Parts: sequence; C-alpha cells; structure tokens
Amino acid sequence: MKNGDFPEDAKNRAKKILDACKGGSVGSYSESPGLLAIREDIAAYIAKRDGHPSNASDIIMSTGASDGIKAIITLLLTGKDGSGKAGIMIPVPQYPLYSAVIAEFNAYPIRYYLNEENQWSLDVSELKHAISEARAHCVPRAIVVINPGNPTGQVLTRQNIEDVIRFAKEEGLFILADEVYQHNIYAKGSKFFSFKQVMKEMGEPYSSMELASFMSASKGFMGECGYRGGYAEVINLDPQVKLQYMKSISAKLCPPVSGQAVMDVIVNPPQPHEPSYKLFEKEKEFVLAQLREKETGICTVPGSGFGEKEGTYHFRITILPPQEELREEQADDLNTSTSSLQSVHWHHRAANTAVVSDVHKYVSEELTE
Repeated sequence: MKNGDFPEDAKNRAKKILDACKGGSVGSYSESPGLLAIREDIAAYIAKRDGHPSNASDIIMSTGASDGIKAIITLLLTGKDGSGKAGIMIPVPQYPLYSAVIAEFNAYPIRYYLNEENQWSLDVSELKHAISEARAHCVPRAIVVINPGNPTGQVLTRQNIEDVIRFAKEEGLFILADEVYQHNIYAKGSKFFSFKQVMKEMGEPYSSMELASFMSASKGFMGECGYRGGYAEVINLDPQVKLQYMKSISAKLCPPVSGQAVMDVIVNPPQPHEPSYKLFEKEKEFVLAQLREKETGICTVPGSGFGEKEGTYHFRITILPPQEELREEQADDLNTSTSSLQSVHWHHRAANTAVVSDVHKYVSEELTE
C-alpha cells in the first residue's frame, strides 16, 4: 500500500476489498455468496445499467458463471426419471455447458432452434413447437436464453425479449438469462437490454417472475478466465426455495476471493476523476481496437488467414503457403494485376476449413468462396 508505483485510487480499491476480507487477505474465506462490499458494488452496477433497484442479498457470486448456472439448474431438478425428468429449454446452436450440465444432472434438453434468417432471433412459434414436442419426455421447468448469443453473436431486440418473457409466463418457466457477453456489443444499432430491465418495465404479472441473470469475468473486453469470477442475480424466488438455495451455496464455502476482486473492477471501473482512469481507458481502447480489427472479417497472422461469417463466432481459416512462396505469389500478382488475397484463395495450396466444436452440432455454410 505504501508503494508509489500504484495510483491512489487503485490502492484505495485494494484496501476496501482487503478490509472486507475477514482475515485481511484474499487468502481468507469470504461469505459464501461473496464479499458483501463487492456484492454491493455489483448491485450498484446493475441498478445503474437497468434503471431499477438491485439488492446485494440477491447477488450470489460464483466460481465463474458456469458454477452459478449449475447451482440454479440444481434447484429445478425433479429427482425423477422418464417423463418425470426436469426439462430445460436450450438454444441451438448453444454454448455446450448447458447440454453437458443437463446430461450430468439427468435432466432433459428441450432444444429450440434460433432463426438464422432473422439475425438468430427467438421465434415464439419455434419455442411453442419445441415445448409441445418435449412434454411426452419431461416436465418443462425452465428456459435458457443466451444474450448476446454464443456462438451466434446476436443481440436480442427488446421486443424479442418481451416475447420470450410472455412465453415463459404462459408456460410457467423459470428464466435463466446468460448475459455474460453484455459488454461485447459492436454492431451499429445494437443495444443490450437485460431480461431484468425488460421484465420490470413490463409490469405485473411479468415483473414478479423468477429470474436468474448471469455475468462473468471471463468474457467482455477483459477476458480474465483464469480468475474464475462470476455472479448471478436471482430475483423473485419463493422464500423457502431461496433458503434451500442459500444452504447449497454455503456447502461450497465460497468462490475464489481473487476472482471476486476482478469482478469488482469489471462492475466498478476507474472513473474520469480518478488517477488511473486514463491508463485504464488507454488499455481498454487497445483491446477494443483489436476486437474491431477482427470484426472486419479478415486479418492475417503468419501461416494462416481468418474470416468471420457475419453474425457468428465461426471462423474460416485459410492455411497459407510458406512466406517465401507468398512473396513469389505477390511478385507475380504485381505483374498480373491480381490481388495476392485472391491468388491465395484460388491456388490449390490454400485449404479452407471451419473451426466449430462438434458438441455445438452446427456447421457454418458457405465456407469457401
């Protein structure tokens, strides 16, 4: 704390967190839901983002968002087999965490397909079809919505979110809103709306629906995956259900305190009047500039080229010839007025493939030109 190399506001933040630790160290256990001082900062962040109050008692910090998601799904299980299994609606394509957890917990995956032709939106007709087909196999309990999408990258419109909320209300479903990419909004005209904000502004009976919203330190522009920081804001739980939920959280002791500290910086970054603000903004802009470069759809590194299909997180990879051959290609291109990029695509030495995890059960089309 006496080191003059660190800005005063950074040291004050560190002191605040250390003072909140029972042993005065991040090596100490915290409260099971996380340090109260950090949960208060998270609640303040959510309130500022949504324009609606948030309570620190509704904030449950976790070992990454994935651990928080598993804790909520555990609450929804029926303990039965066959058609008595709990059914969880999940999007296709989707982040494979959900299908894996559902299989682990002996629940039933109710897969609904996103509408690729309409910016990967959620069609209520598709949701109704999926849940109707699944009733013979399970008891539908919840719907998972990933917004912004992973791996599809879509940002749901406010109207689309309202439609999903109405559908969930009609079907009596718990909503799990995976919002870990809420800081990754790059497309012009796109705006992130949280499910909580939309629910609150729809009024009753929607504003009192059960909802768990998730955030992570692994995503955004910071991407601090290894710290395993995350949280859930869980609202409108039945008091007896929340009691059991908190018991299950207590059994895990606490999430990593270092990860909690990283989460605090994400929700409460340096402000314009603070000494570290300029450096923080400079580093943030550097990361965002790199992301914008990738968003243009083509960038190169030695030995390969990458192109992203618009609206997705799927990449076309072109394996290029050795640099010596590329230089020869470029020399030839100068003489033939043909671009080196086209030359690479046309030559049989360039191999095109798509990087898509097979567990997503999805393959991008139009991989080659």
